[in-house]
Amino acid sequence: MNKGRYLFSQVLDFIDKYEFNKCVKRYFGNYHVRGFDCWNQFLYLFFGQLTSLGSLQSICLCLKAHKRKLYHLGIKISVNTSSLSRANEKRDWRIFADFGNYLINIVRPLYTDYPIANVDIDNEIFALDSTSISCSINLLTWAEGKYSRGAVDAYAA
Repeated sequence: MNKGRYLFSQVLDFIDKYEFNKCVKRYFGNYHVRGFDCWNQFLYLFFGQLTSLGSLQSICLCLKAHKRKLYHLGIKISVNTSSLSRANEKRDWRIFADFGNYLINIVRPLYTDYPIANVDIDNEIFALDSTSISCSINLLTWAEGKYSRGAVDAYAA
């Protein structure tokens, strides 16, 4: 039996929900939303990223398998794949881009005094994860990508 807090909920303590809500408000992300708001969408995608899940379906399936633990993870609502997919399609991507820039600005000063061995570059280097998440190609007719793999890379859109 678990006697402490789950690791995911402990990591969420470091994420400033107030700053995230400022980004949501800036782009009207929760406008006409009833239950599955931007914060819950972020939690689902953040969980999928931390656990290296490869698709929206696997994220929803994994969280559905642990339905009794969702509250303790910090996730208030359970959704299916189509709801998560629809939220990703309809909501403004700039919400997450602005919040990502906010997080980068927090982390950047922490590593200014730590040079990378054998690398001598005057400019800053950023390494962001560019994982491609498998999804239905029939829904992404607007995107250019690697249709043989069944995934669309973010840079191709």
